[in-house]
This record gives sequence, structure tokens and C-alpha cells, in this order.
Amino acid sequence: MNKNSWLLKIVVFLFALNSLSLCLYFTSHSKTLNTPPPLNPRPQINRLPLTDQTHRHTYRFSKPWPILPSYLPWTQTPNAEFRSCEAYFGNGFTRRVDLLKPTKDSGSWFRCAFSETLRSSVCEGGGIRMVPERVKMSIGGEVLEDVIGRGEEEELPEFRNGAFEVDGGGGEERGLVSREFLDEYVPRGEIGKHTMRELIGSIRVVPSKEFQCTEWIEEPTLLVTRFEYANVFHTFTDWYSGYVASRVTGLPSRPHVVFVDGHCRTQLEETWKALFSSIRYAKNFSGPVCFRHAIISPLGYETAWFKGLTEDIACEGASAPELWQHPDDKKTARLSEFGEMIRAAFGIPVRRQRIEKQASGLNILFVRREDYLPHPRHGGKVESRLSNEQEVFDALKSWVSNHKECKINLVNGLFAHMSMKEQVRAIQDASVIIGAHGAGLTHVVSALPKTVVLEIISSQYRRPHFALIAQWKGLEYHAINLAGLYASPSDVIDNLSRILRTLGC
Repeated sequence: MNKNSWLLKIVVFLFALNSLSLCLYFTSHSKTLNTPPPLNPRPQINRLPLTDQTHRHTYRFSKPWPILPSYLPWTQTPNAEFRSCEAYFGNGFTRRVDLLKPTKDSGSWFRCAFSETLRSSVCEGGGIRMVPERVKMSIGGEVLEDVIGRGEEEELPEFRNGAFEVDGGGGEERGLVSREFLDEYVPRGEIGKHTMRELIGSIRVVPSKEFQCTEWIEEPTLLVTRFEYANVFHTFTDWYSGYVASRVTGLPSRPHVVFVDGHCRTQLEETWKALFSSIRYAKNFSGPVCFRHAIISPLGYETAWFKGLTEDIACEGASAPELWQHPDDKKTARLSEFGEMIRAAFGIPVRRQRIEKQASGLNILFVRREDYLPHPRHGGKVESRLSNEQEVFDALKSWVSNHKECKINLVNGLFAHMSMKEQVRAIQDASVIIGAHGAGLTHVVSALPKTVVLEIISSQYRRPHFALIAQWKGLEYHAINLAGLYASPSDVIDNLSRILRTLGC
């Protein structure tokens, strides 16, 4: 089979795959309005009546889902086996409970789908009213320099009863969920302040006469509470959780996001805006607002990314075509799919495969840790993970300049001073990624297949974050374990030299 024929078959496969997803969505719309269908695909939204005083807010546009080479349908394994790779990384939310169904008197509905594997739920509802004044937290979205010293307790939300409401028709006011429900479907686990649990616990079912909405958000909206919002690794877990919640609930386009927290603006909002249709802070609404379709995104702490630090998630990265033809509970393409989602969100071509020996040479990306001010409680100085980072970089630079076998470009990855799009592009263009253990290495999720990762790990930071991501992506991974914080430049060069030989350089 010639190369052009092979490429044509891949293109036809991807087109068919995405067409199948669209067919599943449109098929779901043949169902009746009053009964929400299974969690995936997307439910019909029963329209509550509008009054003459109601303001219907419609965003200018909702971004479409891009076509991703590693995409697999999220309904492929609707009954994902316990602790399988799909249960950890995909649609393992298989136990559904309907808490409120629409009736002739009320169009509100609410339900959750629970994952036995992750011990977490994706919850969603229609006709949900948010009352920002009943959420105690700072306004959020401020310029960092204006809120220096503000405490985290001021930024994380505290929900009063009725912070969120649903229309209960002609019945009496009551809480939507019981303590027993929360313990079973939104367990606290090891999370001290479980804001998703508290948000759901605040929801009141109120009589129709008290359910007044002067502003409606028509488009599907993710409600997100961020914790370590300025840390790249933890924010990746939030991005992934929002992506999974969007796919599991079968949204036909990328949702809008409302931050139900009071954190200030950070550089990472660039990626939030790229991934989703828009972002807005809950306290920026002038008053109560109602959502036609709201999805409550699970905390990033409840994703496999975080749970993998303490649980043995023995999954290996594999290609989507391989898993499409030969499903395997021990393999996953979900992280590759998400990495492509990030690249596509920034307008970076996802079908482009790096030519191993480019005329311009192979790129070796050295991810650096530089001082910067990420949040109000930070002093602006990063914690050293490699005491002689500059010495190692200078030695690599000298070695590369004298390398005769092939042309090599050493890229100085000063991520703290690069835009998020520049960081993603640098990762994509790299044949080898080197760096000391640090959150910036989380970007390897966007690396192309056959990229090699070399992590320098000090004795104080022997944690599996990036070895796991490389494993779940199917990337070749190497580690240099240090006795302290100092790395011998010659040891780094020797490791890199061996890697380059495997790349034919």
C-alpha cells in the first residue's frame, strides 16, 4: 500500500468517527422533551416559561469541537469495567441517579452519574438558578497586583442554602439532596473542602412562584471551582475534568465556563479561553442568573491525573486506530486525545507529524524554572529543584554546538515568561524534552508521538507525575535520579547522547 493510499484511509476513518459522534447526538434529539435521556448523548432541555421581564442572554457563539486524530466515541464503552483505563480516563460514569425530573408544572431537572473507579460524579441540570449573593467569596478576576496578600479562604466559595435553586412546581421548599446522597455520590474522601459537594448540598427545590429568573444563559455552561489555580499541573487536572464532563454529557459544542471561585486572573486563563467557548466569574453577574443547562465539573483532585499519585493506574498509551480495532482495558488514547484538543484549541495543526530529521535540525527543549509571581500569596521566588540548572543548560549548549552527527537546536524553555500558546508549540516541536521535576513538564501531554522525555529528579522530589503522564501517553521516558539537588552536566549529556542515538542522530 502506498503512502497516499494509507493517508487517505486514515482521513476516511477520522471522518467516519466524528460523523458517528454527530449521528449519536442528533439521534438523541428525536426523544421527547420532558424526560431526560441517558447521560450520554446530550439531553433535551425543557424550556421553562419566559415572562415579559425575562432577559435571555445568548453568547455570541459556542466553539465547535475540533476533529482530533485520537478521538474515540465517548459511548464506545458505556459500561466501562471497574478500574479499567476507560473507567479512569473516559466514560466510567455509569451509575446514574435522577434527583429531579421535569413535570407538567416544572421544567427543571437534575441528575448525577457516578464513577465507582474515581469515586466521583458528573452532575448536570436544566433550569438552575444561581444567586451569587448567597456565595461568600471575593469577586474574582482581579489583576494580581491589586490583591497581593489576600488569603485563600477569601477566594474559595462558601455556599449558603439557596445559593443554587431549581423549580419544584407546586411543592414545598426543600433541599434537593440528602446527606446520605452526598456521602454516596459525592464523597468527601481526603479533600478537606469539597466545593462540588457543598455546591450540590446548597441546592434548594423551590415553588414555581418563587423561582424567578430575570436573566437566562441559553448555552451549556460548566460550573468550575479551582483550587491550586496558578499551578500548571493542578490546572491541567481542572482542564481535563471539564473536558471529560463536556464529553460525558454529550455537549454538541464546547461549553461556556463560569468560575465559582474568587481567584484573581492568571496567565493560565489563556488556555481556559482557548479550550472552552468563554469564561466568566460568578460574582461578575449583577444578580441572580438561570442556566438552561449547567454541568458541575468534578474537582481536579478527583481525576486519574491526581489519583495516579497514590493509586496504581497500570494503563499504557496506545493509538486510537489500534484501540478502535482492538479494544483493550489496559490501554488508553484519552490523554493523546486531550493533548490534541489543547493544540487544536490554540490553532496548532493536530495532524502534522514531526519529521524526525528536519533540515533545521532536531529540537531539544530544556524546560526551565524561573522566578515569577503566580498568585497573591507567593513571594515571586520559585523553589529550586535543580541547584545548578544554569550550569547544566550552559554545558548542553556548548555540547550541542560541537555535535557533528546532526544539527541540534537547544531551545531555552523559559515557560514562566512565555504565553501558553508558545509553550504548547515548543512542546509540539520538540524531539526531546528535558527538565527538572516541575509543573511545566505537564505540557508533555501535548507532545507528539515518539517524543522522548528526560526528567531530572532531585532526592527531595521523587514523585511520579510526569513518568505517569508519559506512560499514559505512550511516550519514551527516562529519569536521572539525583542524590541531592545537584546534577552532573556530564551525566545529563551522556543520557541525552544515548537518546539521540536512538533517534538516528
